[in-house]
Amino acid sequence: MKVILMADVKGHGKKGDIVNVSEGYARNFLFPRKLAVEANDANLHQLKAQQDAKARKEAQELATARRLAEQLNNLKVSIRAQAGEGGRLFGAVTTKHIGEALAKLGFDLDRRKIQMPEPIKALGGYRVSIKLHPEVTATVTVFVEQSP
Repeated sequence: MKVILMADVKGHGKKGDIVNVSEGYARNFLFPRKLAVEANDANLHQLKAQQDAKARKEAQELATARRLAEQLNNLKVSIRAQAGEGGRLFGAVTTKHIGEALAKLGFDLDRRKIQMPEPIKALGGYRVSIKLHPEVTATVTVFVEQSP
């Protein structure tokens, strides 16, 4: 019997897959637990509509991320921090500080998307990457300056 899985089923497939299972397994296990529905014309049409909607949404998110990346790529962000001799900071500039500086410029980004191998601990200019989408990464230049 062909069924459309509504959730991941170990050993059979992932959500949205069309699989062949025995009729008893489908009627006694999958259907009562709402893990699958029968693969008839109406359900197949509904599955295709859901997949199309998901594809459109993902394409829209990718386009939005690319537009945002174009705006961010040549952006220069200035952050002021207290520093001691030799340009060493008393604290460190973290993703939180960079996220706040970007928010002041009108870019509302989740600080977890900002990728830094380690916090910035000295004055100067640094390139920081921001992962906007699995396929899109923007690079922002961060200048750490001494506060007056």
